[in-house]
Amino acid sequence: MRQILLITDGCSNVGMSPVIAAAHAKSEGITVNVVGVLDQGDIGELGAAEIAEIAKAGGGLSRIAHTRQLSHTVQMMTRKTVVQSIQLAVQKELKQVLGNESIEALPPEKRGEVVRVMDELSETSSLQVALLIDASASMKPKLAAVEEAIRDLMLSLQARQGRSEIAVFHFPASRHGEDCVLDLGWTDHLNGVHSILPKLHMSGTTPTGPALMHVIAYWQQGGSGRPIRHETDGMMGDYVV
Repeated sequence: MRQILLITDGCSNVGMSPVIAAAHAKSEGITVNVVGVLDQGDIGELGAAEIAEIAKAGGGLSRIAHTRQLSHTVQMMTRKTVVQSIQLAVQKELKQVLGNESIEALPPEKRGEVVRVMDELSETSSLQVALLIDASASMKPKLAAVEEAIRDLMLSLQARQGRSEIAVFHFPASRHGEDCVLDLGWTDHLNGVHSILPKLHMSGTTPTGPALMHVIAYWQQGGSGRPIRHETDGMMGDYVV
């Protein structure tokens, strides 16, 4: 199972529509979840509407969360989307094999067995989560909460029985004109996560759509291929993953 988890605090303002990009992700079998993160300010009606539309187009969930709630929200959305993905797959299989319209149509004893299998699959299925972080200027006060959410998400994923991996991206890139930067390639370890966010260079634009397309392309290339800019120790260098 593949998920993009977008953490942002406002409207996109550069490049293609993030709603179109999220729909493309869904067509590639990638679910897009979106968390709108608040600090002292208000995310605004336009930002909230865009967040909901991106998640809907990407087949995922959307939530608006205060920085204090961010870590819990990120973990909850990841778990809930995994369960929903399993449910959809089981429903489809039941309809094809047994002709049942839904799990509720099964006899109680069969329904209980299906639910048990779904719970087991939720814990044992392989999962990849690409964290996509809005690093525009207004996000700077919120990065400590984002970093805490990443650490807690990693711990939560490691507690699963199935293989779980995370990759971290941020946008916009600070130099060279890229829309998005890979900060951490696929890993199931915590090493390196703590050092990512303090090195981000904040800027004002928000190319959410192009950033989503960048993450989709990363999956399409199997985590390898063309050079992707990677920030290390405040310097930019070509990093092939």
